[in-house]
This record gives sequence, C-alpha cells and structure tokens, in this order.
Amino acid sequence: MWDFETDADFQLQLDWAGTFVRDVVEPLDFVLGNPYDKSDERSLAMVRPLQKEVRSRGLWACHLGPELGGPGYGQVKLALLNEILGRSRWAPSVFGCQAPDSGNAEILAHYGTPEQKARYLQPLLDGEITSCYSMTEPHAGADPTLFKVRAERDGTDWVINGEKWFSSNARYASFFLVMAVTDPEVSPYEGMSMFIVPAETPGIDIVRNIGVATEPPGQVSAAGVREDHGYVRYQNVRVPADHLLGAQGQAFVIAQTRLGGGRIHHAMRTVALARHAFDLMCERAVSRRTRRGPLAAFQLTQEKVADSWIDLESFRLLVLRTAWLIDKHQDYKKVRKDIAAVKVMLPRVLHDVAQRALHLHGALGVSNEMPFMSMMVTAEALGIADGPTEVHKITLARQVLAQYTPVDTLFPSGHLPSVRERALAAFAEHVDHEAAQF
Repeated sequence: MWDFETDADFQLQLDWAGTFVRDVVEPLDFVLGNPYDKSDERSLAMVRPLQKEVRSRGLWACHLGPELGGPGYGQVKLALLNEILGRSRWAPSVFGCQAPDSGNAEILAHYGTPEQKARYLQPLLDGEITSCYSMTEPHAGADPTLFKVRAERDGTDWVINGEKWFSSNARYASFFLVMAVTDPEVSPYEGMSMFIVPAETPGIDIVRNIGVATEPPGQVSAAGVREDHGYVRYQNVRVPADHLLGAQGQAFVIAQTRLGGGRIHHAMRTVALARHAFDLMCERAVSRRTRRGPLAAFQLTQEKVADSWIDLESFRLLVLRTAWLIDKHQDYKKVRKDIAAVKVMLPRVLHDVAQRALHLHGALGVSNEMPFMSMMVTAEALGIADGPTEVHKITLARQVLAQYTPVDTLFPSGHLPSVRERALAAFAEHVDHEAAQF
C-alpha cells in the first residue's frame, strides 16, 4: 500500500518542531557562536533549557533507539524532522542530532565496549562534548585504500603516526575517531582499524584549521556550513589497546555503518536549505516590481520558479523513498544505489535553486547580506563530502547495469522488425500476415 501522508500524532510533533525552530532556534544563529564549542558557557546556558524542552517532547536524538535515550525513529520520520532542522545551524545541536557527533555516536553504540560507551558515548549523547571523525588524508582524495596513517602495536599501546585532512571540529573535539593502517601486508579492507584518541593525548598537532571558499577559518557561513576542518598531524600518539574501536582490521565495516546514514541525513537537511532558497525566490518574484510589473509576471521568472519546484519536489521524494527503503530493508547495502542517487542529486538541486534565487535578487543576491552565495559553496562542499559525486555516479551506474542481461542476438531486443516477427509468429493463427505489415 502506498501512502504519502504523515500519521496525525507525528504531524503534531512536526508542527511543534517547525514553530519552535522558526521562532526560538533560528534567531540563535545570529547571536550565538559555534554550536560545537562546548567551552562557550554563555551559549550553553541559553541552549540547555531549549534542549530540555526538546527532551520533554520526546524529540531528543531521534536517530537513536530507546536504550540510548532516543525514540528510535526510522529514516522516514527522521527525514521529515530534518526538513525542519536543516533551516538552522543550531537546530541539530538543540535536538541532539548534530553531525559528525550523531554518526560517531552510532558507531560507538554499535562497536564500543561498555567502558568506551561510558567514557565517550554517554557524554556525547548528553550534548556535553564534541567529537571529531578523523578519516581522510591529504594525498588520498576519495580513495581510503591509499591511506598512510599507521598505528603500530607497542606493548600494551598503539602508536599512531601520520596526517589527516578535513577533520571537522578538531579544535573543539574531546576525542577523535582515527582510521589507521594496522596491517599493511593485507588488503586495505582488512588491514585498517579504528581508534578512539582522547584530545589531550600528547602528539596531536592541529597544523591549521581550514575554512571553505572565501570564509575565514573557523567561521560559520550563513548557510550553516561548519568552516572548521582540521589539518591534523599525529606524531607518536600513544593510546591504550583498549581504545581500539571494534576489532582489529574492522575499520571499513565501521566506516560504512556510519557513512550510509550520514549521506541520507545530509540530504534530509539539504531539502530544508533548498526550500529556504526557493521560498526567498518566490517572495522576491511577487514583491519586486519593474516598470512592466512584478518579476512574477515575466516568463523567465516563471521558468525559474517552475524548474526549481520540480527539482526540489523530485529530490524530496527521492530522499523520502530512499529513507523508506532503509526502514524496510534495515540494510544499507540493499539501498546503496538509492543512497548514491540521492548523493548525486543533492549538490545539483541546491546549487541550481540557490543560483536561480540569487539571480532574481540581482546585486543583493551576490552580496553577503543574502545567503545564496554561501548556499552555492555549500552545494559544492556537499558534492565532495562523504565521497564525491563522480564516485557515487559510478556506484549507481554499476548497480543499475548489473540488473541487465546482455542479449546474444545480432540486433537489440527493441529492434522493431525482430519484435514484429516474433509477434506474428505468436499470433499466426489469428493475424493476417499481409495486413499486419506496417
């Protein structure tokens, strides 16, 4: 049975969240600092009562199951909620589902020992600390099989050496999840491990914090992107053996558990960002007047609005369908091509809608007094994050093509003369062969 309606009880929750985010949370974006800076007591003092209110509504950390303090919502409900949260850079922190902490919490919950969960997972779930996912490396691009960061066993410790690139929130993190080569003699898929590295461990050197595009390092853009990515050097960083996350050689499995959900969550919040650009576009179209009438009366404006609505609604439906498939199968591998399609469509839709909105705003649109330039930069960043668009296109195409079988005939199956001959042979008793020629 197909159903495009949200159940009434959850719709009430969404209605409350929409009003709460619009009236209470969104203004925080303009008066508070970085949501990941847990040393900012002024910001935390303002946010903690809001988090308490979210908890009282049962909307805290909705991606987690009841055993971890969340309601255990499926991906469809998460998608609908994230359409709202994506409007504000502070909203995910207020609702306890900010990235990368949400993904890091997920893998700690799956693979962490009781001791690791008590020390790192619980304060992360409580919103008391920030974490960093330190995976990519400067030379490796999108290919983790080229990683060089090494972790070598030395007695009861592991010693980590090497450099990581774009480790988000490194400067604010209480701990790092570091992916490192532990056995270079086997396949990278079996020779890498994941480590929990406390931020105070000697040998961690944040070479610099990197901004995106023209934003100063550490600044948060109008579109909500965290321009705070660490270039981190690990120099003889020594961690106890009990800080290995999961089993030795299991890093790839752990990473995929995290990335599958992360990609769909990026898409959910991008729907909100693109919707904001679309709303601003339409408001501009009906408000701005020229000598010949409002912008909305011009066909080129109408084309921009129509194309944007189609792009946005198509993308939203693809995201929701993919979320539904994840809920149905409970296996990211079975939805791999759908997640890849979402990841491919995500940056294009956000970029195109934001660009059309920018054009309708003229010089104001390219200024830093409107969010469109930042949105377009965000689109480019999202086209690289969690694997570049090109890689996901390859994944999608390979999975789709694997469903087809090659023909062993001279002409393809759609060859009309061949199809006609087969049809005539099948209905020879009932069809006049001469009359059927066309």
